[in-house]
Amino acid sequence: MVEPTPRTSRLAIAAGLTAMVAIGGGGFLLGRSTVPPPPTPVLPPRPAPTPSAEAPPPVEQVLRRSDLIALGAAAADAAASGTELPTTATATVGKRFELIVPFGCDGSAPADSQLPMRWRYDADAEALRIHVAPTSWPVAQWWQEPSAAIEAMEGFWIGRPWSSSETCPAASAVSAAPDATPVTLPGQTLGIVQLIRADTPRQMRRDDKPYEAVVRMTENVVAPGRGLHLRLTGRVDRFPDGSPVRCREAGGREQRPICLIAVSLEEVAFQNPGDGALLATWQPTADTPASGRPRE
Repeated sequence: MVEPTPRTSRLAIAAGLTAMVAIGGGGFLLGRSTVPPPPTPVLPPRPAPTPSAEAPPPVEQVLRRSDLIALGAAAADAAASGTELPTTATATVGKRFELIVPFGCDGSAPADSQLPMRWRYDADAEALRIHVAPTSWPVAQWWQEPSAAIEAMEGFWIGRPWSSSETCPAASAVSAAPDATPVTLPGQTLGIVQLIRADTPRQMRRDDKPYEAVVRMTENVVAPGRGLHLRLTGRVDRFPDGSPVRCREAGGREQRPICLIAVSLEEVAFQNPGDGALLATWQPTADTPASGRPRE
C-alpha cells in the first residue's frame, strides 16, 4: 500500500473541489434552463371612456317689456345725439319677444267709450267685452324711399314707456302742487310696428280693424284695479335700412324722439292678470280668435 504524500493529497483535494464547482455550476445552469419563465402579468382592461353628457341646447333669450323699452331708449338717444345705433341694439334683430301692455286699469269702461283699448263687463249677459284697436302710422312720415315698397305700418303703442312694470300702476297721491302751472307732455313715444308690404299675407293686415272678443264669465273673475293685459309675441324685425328701430323728432329737439320697433307678430292675446288665463288669441293668418269668441 502506497502512503499518500502531502503533494498528492493537495492535488486530490483541489481536484475534488474543482469537480464540485463544475457539478454545482452545471446543475445551476441546468436548473435555470428547465424552470419555466414566470407568467407575464395580465393587466386589467382599461375602462371604456364614459361619454360626456351632451350640453343642453342654449335657451333662446326672450326679450321682455324692459328689454324693448331699453331698445327704444337706446334708439332715442342715438337719434337725439346724431350717432349710430349701438351694436347691442342692432343685435336684437331676429330675437323673440313677449310684450305685456296693461290696459283698462281704471276698470270697466262705459258702453259709449271710444278708448282704443278698453274692456267692459256686461252684467246682464255675464260677458266680458274686450276691444283693442291697433294703430296705423303714415308711411311717408317714417320712410320716404319708394324702393322699400312699404304699403302700411300697423302696430301698438307701448303705454308708459318709462316703466318696465307689466302690471297696472298702483294708485298714487298727486305729486304736483295744486297751484302748479300745467305742463303739456308729449303723446306716445314708443311703439311696435309691423311693416306691411305688397307680399304680406292679406290676413296680417288689419286696416284699422280692432281685435274684439266676448268671453262668458262671472263678474268676480276680473279685478277692476288690475285691468287686462294685451300680450304680444313674435320676433324683432328690421326696417329696410337694417335697423330694428326708427325714430323721428316730431316735436323738435326739446321733445323726446318718437321711436317704432319693427316686429313680426306671431300672436296677439288678451290675458287675465289675475290667474294668467288667456281670454282670446289671434295668429297672424287668422281672422277670428283661436280661443274666446269674436264680438257679437
